[in-house]
Amino acid sequence: MTGQASVASGSMGRMDVIDWMLDADPAIRWQVRRDVLGESDAQVADDRDRVAAEGVGARILALQSDDGYWNGHEYGENGDRRSVIWSLSLLRRLGARPDDPRVRTAIERVRDGVTWRYFDDRPFFAGEVEECVNGGVLALATYFGQLDEGTDALVRRLLAERLPDGGWNCEPADESQRSSFDSTLCVLEGLLAVERDGSSAVPASEIAEARRGGEEYLLERHLFRRRSTGEVVKDRYLNFTFPVYWFYDVLRALDHFREVGGTPDARLDEALELLRSRRGDDGRWPAGRPWPREVYFAVDAPEGEPSRWNTLRALRVLRWAEGSTDLAG
Repeated sequence: MTGQASVASGSMGRMDVIDWMLDADPAIRWQVRRDVLGESDAQVADDRDRVAAEGVGARILALQSDDGYWNGHEYGENGDRRSVIWSLSLLRRLGARPDDPRVRTAIERVRDGVTWRYFDDRPFFAGEVEECVNGGVLALATYFGQLDEGTDALVRRLLAERLPDGGWNCEPADESQRSSFDSTLCVLEGLLAVERDGSSAVPASEIAEARRGGEEYLLERHLFRRRSTGEVVKDRYLNFTFPVYWFYDVLRALDHFREVGGTPDARLDEALELLRSRRGDDGRWPAGRPWPREVYFAVDAPEGEPSRWNTLRALRVLRWAEGSTDLAG
């Protein structure tokens, strides 16, 4: 089989996998249509326009206070995910349009009212001190059109904080000179966004060099293994879940390399085989174990049940890696 009808086919009774994913929140629908079925931005525009008005996107926007905060916190105490950074991160991954009036209002509230209370009340989009947080802030500032001198300083800081092995770590440099998979991927996502935006005062060539160095750190370890022994670094890296927060996992990393584009590096092969092995007989991927701490509401399916978010992300990675829309195998 070829073409759209064969994408992700599986035995699911009356609905195939694509129909099942399209029978969902508009945030999933528009990304399935663009990233799996290959439809144009114009073709998916109506669905994407609904993200801020319906479903998860609308629910998150409605939970923001007039002062710009979600739950009164810019990051969240003791890992609480009900906060500014994780609410905006979710809106970004849902694909809420930055120019939607409801989104613009939310971002203006954050820009004008939210600060990092433990870091001299710096404006939210100027970031704080931890690399993993600042990588996320950069991705948000770029997506929501908030790049300025403060974010330029954030880029320079991250470039200066690269460790000798090529990546980043939120632990102080005097405590660790080894990069963290979690911190490195958070920074890479932010740098890629800023690099592609092209409006930073920091030369794009410098940003790209640092990004490629961090990606090399992950590739040398095949995305989840120790370079010294070949052992799996942490079992939680094999847990595919959504939303991702600051946590690293192999699917999130593969989705980053898909976003970078180009021909997949051969060192991704093992991670891609791991991804394929997680696919159920019905063509769907199960939900992983949710990351801990408080949330407003569950975004994905319960652990072990078929996950639209994991299936979407897996299929678009495979579409990129295999260079085809025929993903039935």
